[in-house]
Amino acid sequence: MRFVLNGTQVSFTGSGARRLLDVLREHPGATGTKEGCGEGECGACSVLIDGEVVNSCLVAVGQIDGCRVVTVEGLALPDGTLSPLQQAFIERGAAQCGICTPGMLLAAHALLEENPRPSEDDVRTGLAGNLCRCTGYTKIIDAVLACRT
Repeated sequence: MRFVLNGTQVSFTGSGARRLLDVLREHPGATGTKEGCGEGECGACSVLIDGEVVNSCLVAVGQIDGCRVVTVEGLALPDGTLSPLQQAFIERGAAQCGICTPGMLLAAHALLEENPRPSEDDVRTGLAGNLCRCTGYTKIIDAVLACRT
């Protein structure tokens, strides 16, 4: 199986039934995707598959043959500098324990790609599939709103 991971063509040889989450975490430099619940409820393992936010714990790697996958590592700029969204999470204290942060960043990124000027309600809706136990969401929402264009 072949897919593009954060802009680089990769191949995987093994069972197509393996969870995408596990395959990603075993790939060098792609351990940012976290496992929270393993049941698709928390969003910690969210990745973008062809631009759509997907829980990687629910996807078999065989389903992504030929797809483009973006993990939190893929949000950084080509020189490794954090994206403005990632920087906003740091500056506003939106990243605390770090378990939900990759999924929150990817959901927020997808939202901002679709709607560059979201309202607070839009952000709440866009992040609804991601659970956080540390922040109370206010700092996360503030960070996303700070990135509106």
